[in-house]
Amino acid sequence: MATKKSDNSDASHVRIAVTNINSELAFETATSPADIKAAVAAAISAGSPLTLTDIRGHEVIVPADKIGYVEIGQPAERRVGFGAL
Repeated sequence: MATKKSDNSDASHVRIAVTNINSELAFETATSPADIKAAVAAAISAGSPLTLTDIRGHEVIVPADKIGYVEIGQPAERRVGFGAL
């Protein structure tokens, strides 16, 4: 699941691998990386679903026992052109 890129510099990019699924869930959220880490840790320790909201207000819910890994980062600014470094 990919969402539209935003101009929000406070957004975090999240990728979640779900076990037995070849593709990843990838989206941007306004939630801070620290809050995402806390939500993932709480979901895994309690065995409850991980629920995050993307920048467009859609909820992403993943069962804790199906989480392969969670990657959290800042969205990279896309550069256009051959000389962009």
